[in-house]
Amino acid sequence: MRIAVINNFYPPRPGGSAHLAQHLARAYAAAGHEVLVLTATYADAPLDEVSRGVRIVRVPAWTLPKTRFAANFDIGFTSSPKAKTRVFSLLDEFAPDVVHQHGQFFDLTWLSGWWARKRGVPTLLSIHTRLESPLSRFNSFVYATADRMLVVPMMRIHRPKVVVMDILMDRYIEKRYRRVISGKVAIPVGIDPEVLRGGSAEVAFRKLGFDDRPIILSIGHVIPQRSRIALVRALPKVLARVPDAAVVVIGGVYHDEFLQIAEQLGVRDAVFVLGAQPQTAIPDFLAAADVEVHELEGGGFGTASLEALAVGIPVVAAIEPDNFLDIVVEDGRELYITPPIDEANPKADPDALAEVLIGILQSPDAARSAVGANAMRLVDEHFAIEAVARRHLQVLADMAATRPVRSPASGS
Repeated sequence: MRIAVINNFYPPRPGGSAHLAQHLARAYAAAGHEVLVLTATYADAPLDEVSRGVRIVRVPAWTLPKTRFAANFDIGFTSSPKAKTRVFSLLDEFAPDVVHQHGQFFDLTWLSGWWARKRGVPTLLSIHTRLESPLSRFNSFVYATADRMLVVPMMRIHRPKVVVMDILMDRYIEKRYRRVISGKVAIPVGIDPEVLRGGSAEVAFRKLGFDDRPIILSIGHVIPQRSRIALVRALPKVLARVPDAAVVVIGGVYHDEFLQIAEQLGVRDAVFVLGAQPQTAIPDFLAAADVEVHELEGGGFGTASLEALAVGIPVVAAIEPDNFLDIVVEDGRELYITPPIDEANPKADPDALAEVLIGILQSPDAARSAVGANAMRLVDEHFAIEAVARRHLQVLADMAATRPVRSPASGS
């Protein structure tokens, strides 16, 4: 097959969807398929390159101003008349059998969907982000309006089949997009476990400037959906029982309220913020960590948490046991599920979170090792990129096989 992979986010731009798109593109190429990636320009990354059998073309982009409305995230958009011509030309030249898009609200998804509709090419869409705001009703209203006025009409054009990664996304898709998609397929997010294993704790401690303190690692950009507020509110109780514990946050800080709260609570000295780190540095910090925690808003379980599970690090998250739909996890078996504030509020209760963290940090090594072994087995069986790519490829092949035979459209 010829597969076009579309994502405004792609390495070296950091982010979970960027790395998943890269992993899948490489897996498609390794399986013998021709792969073209279209993404937005980023920093000094090459405009056109071939890496591991994948051609990557970066379309000139402009960056959305960093505001609280955009979660202070640097989102690159390519929208322009030249971009439309460029994208259509590249796709016409490549002539994909199927298009795999990432992100429902990016302009490259819209442009490739427009092209696919004109050319009769099926589209598979992986939705990584729910357009919701846990901290602002006004923002939630604006996001819902944008979903209804912009995203839904664009999806209606090419009616993609949608990849459902977890139970919360399934509910969101049913609520927002059910009438404008051609179907759903449940495939979890995938990672490459092997690149995460074998890190050096010594290297991480050297970068941190201290030796062998208990580390509560927190990986991922700090945004309202992953605010770290519950974590710092739990920290005074944790430090009372584990005085030398350190919270290490890796990721861009686009929402800094957690640091202000840490100052107010007098625990700021125990919080180490390293900013975004290259993917190659993550294994070292995982090797040094005693526990990983950042999914505390009741918003699911992302790539960073899976990466910690992959190396056997205990992970604490505010999720439901059936978060992965047909893959059920159990508290204390593969990971630790922290209780919510109450039934109506899925966010982690800081007091309950503190007790969970203390229990992990003070538990015998054998108990943590047992949970870690279960975690690694879970990832290897269900979330390793090879298994996830195989499921994607089967879906893509089925879609390509049902493509109607038609003459190429003329013009754009």
